[in-house]
Amino acid sequence: MRQHRFHGRYESSGRECSRPGCEEAGEFRAPGGRASGFDGPGDYRWFCLDHVREFNSGYDYFEGMEAEEIMRAQSPLHGWETQTRAFRPDAGVDQAPNWANFSDPLEAIQARARAHVKRRRADMKPENARFTPNERRALETLGLDADIDRKTLRLRYTRLLRQYHPDHNGGDHSHAARLQAVVEAYQLLRNAAAFT
Repeated sequence: MRQHRFHGRYESSGRECSRPGCEEAGEFRAPGGRASGFDGPGDYRWFCLDHVREFNSGYDYFEGMEAEEIMRAQSPLHGWETQTRAFRPDAGVDQAPNWANFSDPLEAIQARARAHVKRRRADMKPENARFTPNERRALETLGLDADIDRKTLRLRYTRLLRQYHPDHNGGDHSHAARLQAVVEAYQLLRNAAAFT
């Protein structure tokens, strides 16, 4: 991507400067007239560098506004007067929480996280609830079920280590990938929360 000398320059692609009588390329965007009921710049005008500088030096965002509109626009709460769909009381379960029900935003986020964890646990089979998905894959690698204890895990690991390690099978290195998978699975499972 080509770096421009001036921040905010856009390739003109045939646009001319909006200033009457100027034939330079319109490469700099400036706010247009406000549309009624729209909070934003409306349509953009395009100027050359000299005319966008001139426009910016005389631009007044509040031009044409009543005193009450100016006060409302300067308020830190401006734009937050109405609830968006996700924050309405009738928002769905998987939507963002209704912030009005909480005094602290972190409580709302925490409540949503708790609900998510609760749903996930309900979806999981009881025998698999002890282990994360990665830990369950590691159990499959070792050929174990989810109802094991730490001693069974250690015995299975020792048996597989002897089976695949070259020192125990006459120097055969053909099982190196399998040996590595067994070691990685054991390293993950030995620190699993299910055994604490």
